[in-house]
Amino acid sequence: MSMKKTIEKAEEYLLHTYNRYGIVFDHGDGVRLYDADGKEYLDFCSGIAVFALGYGNKRYEKALTDQIGKITHISNYYYSEPLAEAAEGLVKASGMDKVFFTNSGAEAVEGAIKAARKYAFNKDGKCDHEIIAMEHSFHGRTFGALSVTGNEHYREAFRPMIGNVSFAKFNDYESVEALVSDRTCAIIMETVQGEGGIYPADKEFLQKIRKLCDEKDILLILDEIQCGMGRCGSMYAYMQYGVKPDILTTAKAVGCGVPVGAFLMNEKVAANSLVAGDHGTTYGGNPLACAAVAEVLRIFEDDKIIDNVNKIAPYLQKKLQEIVDEYDFLLAERGLGLMRGIVFDTAKKKPGDVAAAALSNGLVLITAGTDVIRFLPPLTITEADVDEMADKLRRALSE
Repeated sequence: MSMKKTIEKAEEYLLHTYNRYGIVFDHGDGVRLYDADGKEYLDFCSGIAVFALGYGNKRYEKALTDQIGKITHISNYYYSEPLAEAAEGLVKASGMDKVFFTNSGAEAVEGAIKAARKYAFNKDGKCDHEIIAMEHSFHGRTFGALSVTGNEHYREAFRPMIGNVSFAKFNDYESVEALVSDRTCAIIMETVQGEGGIYPADKEFLQKIRKLCDEKDILLILDEIQCGMGRCGSMYAYMQYGVKPDILTTAKAVGCGVPVGAFLMNEKVAANSLVAGDHGTTYGGNPLACAAVAEVLRIFEDDKIIDNVNKIAPYLQKKLQEIVDEYDFLLAERGLGLMRGIVFDTAKKKPGDVAAAALSNGLVLITAGTDVIRFLPPLTITEADVDEMADKLRRALSE
């Protein structure tokens, strides 16, 4: 089927909730994608930070096909070997104590909110507890996740949200402290804001939040759905800050393409929050998804994926800074590890226009916020890939 016919069929039957580019991707290989006409693209999006291992990893594919040949679903009334292996691997990799597998990042956030509120309920039997979230944050589009997402554009048509949520300024400790009351049960934030514009948390800010939570028995929820799984130079970004969350959410690269997420918690929360009947999911933790998680974690270790992130990230940062210095409509480069962004003066040039021009030049990029193009390549990229990206980006910026 031609790309034109595929797009026409999709538009006829799909609910129009995405403004898709007019491209039908057919297959991938390494850090490259190919459309249905055979055109090659360098992928610096990786499915929005999902395909950390790149495309066509043979070990990953074999683990999935082997599991498909056994069983893909049994429900959570029973155990499976992939479930046990994935749980052990993810708990050890994250430094947490217990895990609940979900189908997506938004569902992981939903579970984290429920765990925090149940923890508070178990302390005093009341249901009026409050959550502090951050402005410009993004946690998902289901009602609970949307309720703690600090962007009014996403929320306004769907009110009322879940109650007792207030928003502080990211990296502004005083604004957080001013919202704390004796009813505050949790503070939720991304360790590195993604959709909001690629803003890493300041180390002092996060450490002060951790200290505040310890003093007042408030749970710290860190959302590492986009910035976790090695992308920022450690398995989870929080590991670079000298803190540890009470609850951690993860998804995207944890399954490298298979829809799977998780929320994890420390022993204190696990022993005093959700119990049998409080939370569940039909598909979460199914054998296929867990086979993917277990194999991804093994490949990360065997192939030293995080070492490559720490090798390539400074080179990518340097190249992006050189580009920022060349164009008067580019204002800054920022990020952590292989989660980076360049900031535009939108009065002079729109990031969306540049992303579209890059795509026509065979480079896949996406925007963040209103003024940023973000770079989320597979974690397996090389310096040569960065050089190629820089050449294609310059062409797009000059169009």
